[in-house]
Amino acid sequence: AEAGVSLALAAVAQPPAAWQGLLEAWPQPAWVVHLSTRAVVAVNSAATQLLAMSPEALMALPGDSLAASPEDLAWWALADLGQVQALHTDTIVAAVDGRVLHVSRSIRALAAPGETSQTAAHCLVSLVDRSTEQRSEAAREALLSEMQATLESTADGLLVTDLGGRVRSFNRRFAELFDLPEHLLLADDPAALLEGMGLQTTDPVAHDTRWAALMSAPQISPQSTLCDRLELRSGRTLERVMRPLLHAGRVQGRVFAFRDLTDSLAAARQIERLRLTDALTQLPNRDALGQALASACDEARGGGRGFAVLLIDLDRFRQINDTLDHEAGNRVLQEVARRIAGCLRQQDTLARVGGDQFAALVVQADEQSASVTARRILKVVAQPSDDAQTLQHLQFTLTCSIGIALCPSHGFTADKLRCRAEAALGAVKQSGRANFRMHPARGEVNWREHIRLDHAMRQALASSRFRLQYQPQFELASGRMVGAEALLRWRDPHLGEVSPTRFIPVAEDSGFIIALGEWVLAQAVRQAALWHARGIALPIAVNVSALQFQQVHFVDRVASVLAVSGIPAHLLELELTESILLHDAEEALLRLQALADLGVRLAIDDFGTGYSSLAYLKRFPIGTLKIDRSFVAGLPGDERDVGIVRAVLQMARALGKQVVAEGVENEAQRDFLRQEGCDVVQGWLYAPALDSLSFEQKLRTCSQAGTLASGPAQSEAAAAAVDAVDAKAASQARARAPLRLVDGC
Repeated sequence: AEAGVSLALAAVAQPPAAWQGLLEAWPQPAWVVHLSTRAVVAVNSAATQLLAMSPEALMALPGDSLAASPEDLAWWALADLGQVQALHTDTIVAAVDGRVLHVSRSIRALAAPGETSQTAAHCLVSLVDRSTEQRSEAAREALLSEMQATLESTADGLLVTDLGGRVRSFNRRFAELFDLPEHLLLADDPAALLEGMGLQTTDPVAHDTRWAALMSAPQISPQSTLCDRLELRSGRTLERVMRPLLHAGRVQGRVFAFRDLTDSLAAARQIERLRLTDALTQLPNRDALGQALASACDEARGGGRGFAVLLIDLDRFRQINDTLDHEAGNRVLQEVARRIAGCLRQQDTLARVGGDQFAALVVQADEQSASVTARRILKVVAQPSDDAQTLQHLQFTLTCSIGIALCPSHGFTADKLRCRAEAALGAVKQSGRANFRMHPARGEVNWREHIRLDHAMRQALASSRFRLQYQPQFELASGRMVGAEALLRWRDPHLGEVSPTRFIPVAEDSGFIIALGEWVLAQAVRQAALWHARGIALPIAVNVSALQFQQVHFVDRVASVLAVSGIPAHLLELELTESILLHDAEEALLRLQALADLGVRLAIDDFGTGYSSLAYLKRFPIGTLKIDRSFVAGLPGDERDVGIVRAVLQMARALGKQVVAEGVENEAQRDFLRQEGCDVVQGWLYAPALDSLSFEQKLRTCSQAGTLASGPAQSEAAAAAVDAVDAKAASQARARAPLRLVDGC
């Protein structure tokens, strides 16, 4: 086109002023320059707009100043020498308003007829404005630079392929993760790059197979993502995530992101190790033992060999810990852990499961081998140790107790085996410690039934299904009724009449005995208050469990019940078990003295079946000892029972205590007890446990016979009060079907 204009201008051979019309038809900025004078002789409006100058101002400037790059200046210098060559390059032109314009500039000679390019007097300068294109290109280059910087700064290695699997690009992190050599990165050989990548994996054949499967997979969708892991020869573990490469919403290839999981996996393993490790002894902890037990149980259920669980508890370690400081106690535990671990095989597991309790999982073990291991542990724990014996210059000997459960003999679950090992350990503790015991295969507690009974009891208390019955107590010397014992009874709509010998142990084991005992106390005192209001001043004895007695607010609870009822405190007798003497006797003495200060009478129930210290009995404010029915049953024929009962009676007289004998069922037993000086008896020979209305009828009978423990005036008042009992209620009581009674529970 430029050549056409120059030819047209030359053909008409018009003066420069006549060229203006032809330049205006030219769409791009252009002007004509006289080569000799370098004066601009013609310019079009496109040039004035581009350079922001008027035609006059533009034509007043020298032609070589409008585009004054070194390249342009060199062209004009050659033109002065007659060397006029066409020039087509990109350059920069400055507009008057300060804009810097990126243009493609062209200079050609305008040869008139009879002239050549070398003898032409004029030249044509034309421009193509590339400023917008330049800005777009600069923006693209900046964006590409930012993207490249972003890709290089990420912690992930990136690899981009087309749909055929050919490598299009990757970042430096990708090369670092796969330890690719520098020459492979510089060479434009995608196949060699992929081959080098596969050789860095631990299984190149499997990797290549997997890569081929990925590349030959059906067309991936824009939403598809794949994730797997690679193990490298360097020891790294990489997570590989594949996503589609999209352009204009269409899949153009694949982007692979490789993340180094080596450190995070190592940290996770360390955290897991710490979670399953006891910080003090560095042994596995309770959670780790649970996992090992679960795995061993699964193997045993699958037909594998059985194993043993040994629960090892240090005897009286609390005394050592309290005597020494905790640092010394920790040293003892570390020493014990070292000793026990030395008794086990490498495939066995030793764990610390509590403060001073350890557990051993002995694999491929039966009863005999488990017993051998237990004896070995008992021996090494009791051995002298320089460190343990010289701690703070205090010499002592450690012992331990061990409970053993076997799989499959005692169960196939970790929980069941732990529970049965604990039961066996408890039996060792009760029998004197420093020994081991195997959980018995028979005679086991039915824990499912235990749980059901505990739930039924709680529902029964909420639904008022418990009731109290009262068994009269009689003075042997006079035959008078002197008191009553409140006995708990329970009839369940599904279980029927439930014996106290069945539900009381469950209540004690679950702790429900506390709530049950408080209900019994409140109901018995309420009944005593009703009788007292009618003129019947008869003491009522209430059984108190050791757990209930040990509650911090027990004395306050008794005082509150008495205050609400308004009865004299001596009409309430609390029957306690001998086991209260086994747990902090000094604390028990303070609590008993507080009860005695209230005026409450105190008795030891089932005397002779537990442990009683005569020194404590002399100090305790106990007024009554109750002989257990098991010693009364054989009287007077069983010499052993005779000897025990006589010893109790003699001891009670020496201590100034009253004696009550339970379970008197025949006259021979009564006569022997009267002859030996027993004070009070109760049992079926006199009366079973009775409901309140039947008990009042018994009171009437005793009143009429003159055998109530009161003076004549009080007997008459009591008889009158009993006669005033509602006749209808008494009739209903007589018509009520008899209940199965359990005496003395």
